[in-house]
Amino acid sequence: MNKAKLVSEIAQKASLTKTDTKKVLDAFFDVASTSLGKGDKVTLIGFGTFSVVERAARVGRNPATGNVLQVPAKKVVKFKPGAELSSKVK
Repeated sequence: MNKAKLVSEIAQKASLTKTDTKKVLDAFFDVASTSLGKGDKVTLIGFGTFSVVERAARVGRNPATGNVLQVPAKKVVKFKPGAELSSKVK
C-alpha cells in the first residue's frame, strides 16, 4: 500500500476529506520523525513502537569485487509490532 492509497482508505473510514487526511498523516510523519531524531520512542498502543537503535560498526564485503570494507556504525529506526497488530497478521 502506498501513501495515496493509505490516505484514501483512512479518509473513507474516518469520513474525512482526502486533503484533511493527508494533512493529518503528514503531521504524524513530521512529529514522529522529529521525536525519533531526538532519540525518543513513538509508541502507538496496540499497533507498535518505533525506536532508534545504534548499529555497531562491522566488516563487510563488496559482492562484486570481494574486497573487504569497513561499514561504519549508524543509527537506524526499529519497529516492534504490538500484540494487537501481531494477532491480525498471520
